[in-house]
Amino acid sequence: MTTGIFNTGNFTTDLAKPSFATMITRLMPNGSAPLFGLTSMLPEETAVATEHGFFTKTMLFPEMHVDGAIASAATTTIVVDTTVNVLPGMIMRVNSSGENIIINSVLNSTQVSVTRGVGTVAATDIDDDDYLYQVGNAFEESSLRPNAQNIIPVRVTNLTQIFRNTWAISGSAAATQVIAGETTMAENRQDCASFHAADIEKAILFGQKSEGTRNGQPFRTMAGHVASVTDTTYYPPIYAGVANVTTLGATTTFTQLETALDPVFNQATDPKGANERVLFAGGTAVKVLNAIGRLNGTYQLMEGETNYGLQFSTFKLARGTFRVIEHPILNTNTNWAKMGIVVDLSTFRLAYLNNRKTKNEEFNTQGNQAQDNGIDAVGGTLTTELTCVVKNPPANAILYGFTAGAAG
Repeated sequence: MTTGIFNTGNFTTDLAKPSFATMITRLMPNGSAPLFGLTSMLPEETAVATEHGFFTKTMLFPEMHVDGAIASAATTTIVVDTTVNVLPGMIMRVNSSGENIIINSVLNSTQVSVTRGVGTVAATDIDDDDYLYQVGNAFEESSLRPNAQNIIPVRVTNLTQIFRNTWAISGSAAATQVIAGETTMAENRQDCASFHAADIEKAILFGQKSEGTRNGQPFRTMAGHVASVTDTTYYPPIYAGVANVTTLGATTTFTQLETALDPVFNQATDPKGANERVLFAGGTAVKVLNAIGRLNGTYQLMEGETNYGLQFSTFKLARGTFRVIEHPILNTNTNWAKMGIVVDLSTFRLAYLNNRKTKNEEFNTQGNQAQDNGIDAVGGTLTTELTCVVKNPPANAILYGFTAGAAG
């Protein structure tokens, strides 16, 4: 990789066309931006400002956690950790016994007055740390209007990030024929496009939200997929995906893999489709996933076989399916090669700032009137401004430290 204008001094030995031709190979990852590529098939949003976001609501499921054992079935005042989201008229079910009770009044932030045994299960002792879960509400005839309940919308935002990559070669380099491939201009354009896509892909995966100034001008970076799942400064605490972030041990069994990934299916995302996720994995992670499959099954080689081995690109858990895609960027270092990034495509999309989808602006090229200070060179710049939108982070997951597979 070089910076600045490409000139004839940058030609590799024998790249300039001699009297004979040989083959050259483009040494670059094949498809270095698969997630960015998949977004072309997903819905897009248009950002009308550099701060882009949405409002979201999370359904409330009231519950109470008992603080202190209740030794008498006649006790009607229950002490709990908190009475947040609890209202008179709610029916709560005692988890250990199945007894239903009804809330008569909320006395304070940690106490409720109740009627016991509302139903066929008789009132009985309640243990410390037991849970009471809401199972509806009930009111008498001619009852007074109950208190209103509201779900407060949460504002979730991300910032647009400007990506720019330039190609430029001297007039002499542009006029020089090469032994294979496209013209020097075409080759440099393709290289620029590859760098641009890879830079966007890296930010989609690993970007972190920030805002400030740089060179005296406004400067922004967006939160990428990993940040959206793991960082509570991007999404409010109600979205914290800590349960969906797992650092694996020295070995990983199928049971451990299922435990790490099972929480992503607690979220309702696309009711029209099956519970499927894409798992982008580094090379080490792919090998571990295949080892888990191989070590938890049996296979037999028969006489006359001319090939052997197993290669899994999909694995199924009890509640859903994962499509495994090896990600070239994760193979650029040994730590990322051990990562697995789970993406629920139905919750993921890109939002381009209005009229800032990838734009190509060239100078000094044929048919282009733009001049660059009269320099004897040709080139161009790709510019894109977008942000990453993940509308249901808990439906996604991050796995670190794939090391070795094991049976179990």
